[in-house]
Amino acid sequence: MRRFLIDTDTASDDAIALLMAFAAPDVSVEALTIVAGNCTAEQAAQNALYTAELCGVTVPVHLGRTGPLIRPLTMAAEVHGHDGLGDIGLPLSGRAVAEGRAVDVIVETVLRHPGEVTLVALGPLTNIAVALLRAPEIARKVARCVVMGGVADGVGNVTPAAEFNIFVDPEAAAVVFSSGMNLTMVGWDVSRRRAAFDADELAALRAIDTPRARFAVDILGALRRFMVGISSRDHVDLPDPIAMAVALDPSVATDVRRHAVIVDTSAGPSAGATLIDHFGSTGRPATVDVVFDASRDRFLEMLRASLAAG
Repeated sequence: MRRFLIDTDTASDDAIALLMAFAAPDVSVEALTIVAGNCTAEQAAQNALYTAELCGVTVPVHLGRTGPLIRPLTMAAEVHGHDGLGDIGLPLSGRAVAEGRAVDVIVETVLRHPGEVTLVALGPLTNIAVALLRAPEIARKVARCVVMGGVADGVGNVTPAAEFNIFVDPEAAAVVFSSGMNLTMVGWDVSRRRAAFDADELAALRAIDTPRARFAVDILGALRRFMVGISSRDHVDLPDPIAMAVALDPSVATDVRRHAVIVDTSAGPSAGATLIDHFGSTGRPATVDVVFDASRDRFLEMLRASLAAG
């Protein structure tokens, strides 16, 4: 069994990514560590617990950082709903989190299983950055870290240049991207191209007609309304699920190039931008595997299989 540790600010697409991890027969999800981002850490924890319960999975869920390293927290209620799961009336309260703080769990899990843990980061990188600052040696002991964050094409979804997860805590992202971990970046640009679904395609997913399939499509309602508002098209894209697909099966990524990635930590209009050093002009070591393209067919196959489970 492969060991996964998933760090998440559980909102709608994060929850679908969790469905994929829970359905993988060869993956043991050691823990879910929770970070503030799409919603508060407390709400994200409840969302993660509900998703695990839906899947009949018992996994410890640990609360983590409630805000970025130094900046005020930016959340995304207008995108994912106030409860993070589309405001469709799910019972998202009252479940108990596990003892132990997320940062401690990350450090302890990696040190207990050196070279075995795949760390999947679906939210802002605050928890992981603090873990690295506390125990820098874990950078060499993580088998692989897959980050859903940033963009490789310079087109942001919060600012003209920045993707949400990196924008929320660019200082944390800078720590993680410069840590030397075996790190794969799956940016929002990959999701835009290969993980977008129109209304008919979403209906086809819901027609799988399992509890997981109905849940996955229904919780996207707030996101669909948001996308109609900004684009006049009824569609969504799923960045966290395609990042999870790459974590579960690296062959999903069809164009991967190793570069240095510089995170803009300024206070200006490009704050949170991920700058890809294509030609080595900065002299920084190329340590990040940047995914530039992925297989939609393989991703869709994995997504449908996970929604059909249970």
